[in-house]
Amino acid sequence: MTKQIRQLDRVVIRFAGDSGDGMQLTGDRFTSETAQLGNDISTLPNFPAEIRAPAGTLPGVSSFQVHFADYDILTPGDAPNVLVAMNPAALKANLADLPRGADIIVNTDEFTRRNLAKVGYQSSPLDDDSLAGYVVHPVALTSMTVGALAAYDVSKKDAERSKNMFALGLLSWMYSRPYESTLRFLERKFAARPELVAANVAAFKAGWNFGETTEDFAVRYEVKPAKMTPGTYRNITGNAALSLGLVAAGVRSGLPVFLGAYPITPASDILHELSKHKRFGVLTMQAEDEIAAVGAALGASYGGSLGVTTTSGPGVALKSETISLAVALELPLVIVDVQRAGPSTGMPTKTEQADLNMALYGRHGEAPVAVIAPRSPSDCFFAALEAARIALTYRTPVILLSDNYVANGSEPWLLPDVESLPDLRVEFATKPNGDDGTTFLPYLRDPETLARPWAIPGTAGLEHRIGGLEKADKTGDISYDPANHDFMVRTRAARIETIPVPDIEVEDPDGDARVLVLGWGSTYGPIGAACRQLRQRGLSIAQAHLRHLAPMPANLAEVLRSYDRVVIPEMNLGQLAHVIRARYLVDAISYNQVRGLPFTSTELETTLEEVLKNV
Repeated sequence: MTKQIRQLDRVVIRFAGDSGDGMQLTGDRFTSETAQLGNDISTLPNFPAEIRAPAGTLPGVSSFQVHFADYDILTPGDAPNVLVAMNPAALKANLADLPRGADIIVNTDEFTRRNLAKVGYQSSPLDDDSLAGYVVHPVALTSMTVGALAAYDVSKKDAERSKNMFALGLLSWMYSRPYESTLRFLERKFAARPELVAANVAAFKAGWNFGETTEDFAVRYEVKPAKMTPGTYRNITGNAALSLGLVAAGVRSGLPVFLGAYPITPASDILHELSKHKRFGVLTMQAEDEIAAVGAALGASYGGSLGVTTTSGPGVALKSETISLAVALELPLVIVDVQRAGPSTGMPTKTEQADLNMALYGRHGEAPVAVIAPRSPSDCFFAALEAARIALTYRTPVILLSDNYVANGSEPWLLPDVESLPDLRVEFATKPNGDDGTTFLPYLRDPETLARPWAIPGTAGLEHRIGGLEKADKTGDISYDPANHDFMVRTRAARIETIPVPDIEVEDPDGDARVLVLGWGSTYGPIGAACRQLRQRGLSIAQAHLRHLAPMPANLAEVLRSYDRVVIPEMNLGQLAHVIRARYLVDAISYNQVRGLPFTSTELETTLEEVLKNV
């Protein structure tokens, strides 16, 4: 039949089901298809916090949300226009997020009495009027997939597992997505089992053909490509971008990159990605624990490599003593903290921004380090380069504060010209630097950077003492002198505080805003979207975003004094706001949530509108 094609400017789709239903894979493939069309994209994978929650229960629901549009977008979307629910648990867990009129594609095969009872349904919502406000599309995904694969040499279990490909085929048809890359992906993924390649391809095509022929889907949709800067793009997650940033740092510095890491959610993907890049001089070591991982990374830096360790909040706590040692030794070290919801084990698969205080102050003694936070998945690449630049130039540990939202989310990334990336080459000490021409002074500092010489072990004539005991100025000998300790503590602090970082930029289109919204890390997208919505309604509001949290930009005090009110939204209980109040004596308004989910632009819009009314 001939079906109507309708143009849309944006769509938000959420795939939801059991963690074994392949929702992350389905969402990732749909995102890749969408990227090929040139739409702007933002995604939000949402994993169960339980490793193996019982099938069909609310704790076991896994979802993947993708927002795509024909214009620049900043968030994965506040609410889905379409929900694909593979079972009753997926429907119940996500129904509250749907606006009235949203499309719901339901796998009716899973709405059995037993599965309904698992999530507290007394009767099927498909049979009463509880879904009357939505456009419900009942589809027997499981049985139709099994039927489509009846002629293939696969077990019934494997056939049922292919239902996510049926759903992907249907959605790809609905939104006019190209599918050739998905077919190639399936060929690669199941290369060792040709029968699974054939089955999954058949399931995908069955879903596509179902959309083409069924009367339930009378409309097909198109979203035109977004206008983007010309160049070569790829879809990339934050963890992948951060990994490639570290690879680029090794190339641009000419140094080997050593990663010492212990697997931990949600940072493990960085270890997995970096392990693929040995040809670029990257060496990875999966250590026995967090302390061994950071110790090995610091040892690699001592030996002349760019030492890196990756972890999440619990691991940073364990690494803190060695980070303090790196401060005392004044050696480069990059510590990546992909934040998750705490405290303790907390909610490992959920996002939060609650490690800022630990990054700024979480070490014994006066042990300042530089702190940087990327704002989006693609920005993780450049933040990793900047962290390496500061670590190598100023001989200091640098904490890179990503978070689960940024790490697992994805967006289009314009591949940079490698030659345009900063030159990170380092000059190692090769000869004595004392006035007598024969003495090596390991703590004789560069007058501009306050960095000490970096001498590779084994360099003749440059033997020097290392260790955690206080060093004497210049000579590096053990010193208990009170005046020397005071001098060294102040000098190490000054080395961090005097690192030149770019001024903070303010987006204030009208130039007359009285309220400034200040963010850091992954709040960039929701804040930007909320401010954009307020301006479209004729309200004037300014926004600024901090990438460098230690040291902070030199012009920040002036910027903060330029506005009557400063609002700081954070996924914590106000950690940056406390710093701003203490350091700049600004009575910042803190807006906080710690739900394990990013802000929605709508909630921020409502909050900011109330502030604007009361200025």
